[in-house]
Amino acid sequence: MMSFLEIVLRVAGWLVLAPLLPGIINKVKAWVAGRRGPPVLQLYYDLGRLWQKGVVLSTLASPGFIAGPAVTWVAIFGAAMLLPLGPAGAALSFRGDVLLLIYLLALARFCTTWAALETGSAFEGMGAAREVSYAVLSEAALITAVLTLSVHTGSVTLATMLEPAAGAGAALLGAGLFCVLLAENCRVPFDDPNTHLELTMIHEAMILDHSGPPLAAILHGAAMKLLFFALLLIEAVVPVGTLSPFAAAATLAASVLAVTVAVGLVESLLARLAFRRVPLLLTTAFLLCLFALLVAWKGGAA
Repeated sequence: MMSFLEIVLRVAGWLVLAPLLPGIINKVKAWVAGRRGPPVLQLYYDLGRLWQKGVVLSTLASPGFIAGPAVTWVAIFGAAMLLPLGPAGAALSFRGDVLLLIYLLALARFCTTWAALETGSAFEGMGAAREVSYAVLSEAALITAVLTLSVHTGSVTLATMLEPAAGAGAALLGAGLFCVLLAENCRVPFDDPNTHLELTMIHEAMILDHSGPPLAAILHGAAMKLLFFALLLIEAVVPVGTLSPFAAAATLAASVLAVTVAVGLVESLLARLAFRRVPLLLTTAFLLCLFALLVAWKGGAA
């Protein structure tokens, strides 16, 4: 069992460190473009200002408009608490916890789209429709990746499942999960988080009418989700659990930084795909995870 202090430190780490990742991505993009760019801590300033502002509500919105972002944040935070951090383990672990993790991520998506539809806005409706349409393929890839880890380890407990497979299986799984990371966090080439054209938005279109603390919860939840998928990708392909606590912490920190910089480079060097091409890339991510599953199954059979 974890001590109370360990749980507090873990919670504080997720709350405090998550907003750092979008700042690093923006700094990398600015560096590639030869610009100074916003400060790395810009999201912290934005969150502080948003918490001090009031909330503007549509006359059509029900209490679900406020409850949606809150439940989304709690669901993402709950998924983060289930994710083991190398030899430190998870704050909550039990047999089959990976199933709860999948459902928490699905609940977060449902509540985000639900809150977007509460306003009766055509733009937010388009963003919600695109979000759930692409989720069919991205969730299929994520579930296949989880099944790969389960077949490889013979377990349905995250603490045991996140044992990397060597060779081609790890490479395929890592490539597939990186595509899932980009899609689930609405990054280029699936979406452009910096766009201001409502007709081409996905995630940003769903939060156009949010303001004040609910918008702060959405932005912080999105940062936590980015950190969550980065850690999931790292622990699926890097043997962090076999290291000492200090070496594991350093490896996780360096790997998260590397994944974050890679996301920034992808956004700098690639253009956003046309909507009709997004399913093709998501299908590629699914196939990569499927091939990793076949490698794990064949290796286990041998």
